[in-house]
Amino acid sequence: MYKYLLIIFLLTGFGYTAKAQQSEKDSTVTKNDKKNLKQDSVTSKPFQPKVSKKVKTYHPDSLHSPHKAVMRSLIIPGWGQIYNHQWWKVPLIYAGLGLLADAVIFNQRYYAPALVVAKYYEHGITPKPGDPQYDLYSQYQAAGVQASYAYSTVDLYRRNRDLSILGFLGAWGIQIVDAYIDAKFQHSYTMDTNFSFKVSPMIGQPVYAESFNSAFITGVKVTFTLR
Repeated sequence: MYKYLLIIFLLTGFGYTAKAQQSEKDSTVTKNDKKNLKQDSVTSKPFQPKVSKKVKTYHPDSLHSPHKAVMRSLIIPGWGQIYNHQWWKVPLIYAGLGLLADAVIFNQRYYAPALVVAKYYEHGITPKPGDPQYDLYSQYQAAGVQASYAYSTVDLYRRNRDLSILGFLGAWGIQIVDAYIDAKFQHSYTMDTNFSFKVSPMIGQPVYAESFNSAFITGVKVTFTLR
């Protein structure tokens, strides 16, 4: 009998001892966790969302003169674009003017000799060695060229030369207008990208069919807002 009581007493004691050790271990872990959490809260930085950089806004420049831009482009092509800080346009301007100037020179080079030969045909004159364009006239005669062909050749080179001259003057004028427009925008308007657009569905009649009893059609309306 006493033996059974002793065994029960020993088992109960072991049980209480194990439970106490487990409680002490849990309390130790809890204290360590609290300490780590406290350290993390001190060392860690609070979350801050990244803010994008503000887009640079170009306000109107009242000191930028469109008149100066026009006069500079009138004197020297591309000078007005340089004044407007549009450097990348200068090579395009000179490339276009250069091609047109080359076309003028090319057609003038062949127009002058063709005109002399056409005059020989017109007046029925046979040039002698040493006369202007004698070699060209001889080539025409050897090839059996008629007078009508000589006249049409002169007209062709003259027309191409005149068109090239008009194109050169037109390109010069276009770069003047371009310099004025850019200068006017910089002088009077805000040059930035602060704009928005809105897309919305719509139902209505076409403009050309408003006076007729036509069916309504669906569409998409796009609205741009410039600030």
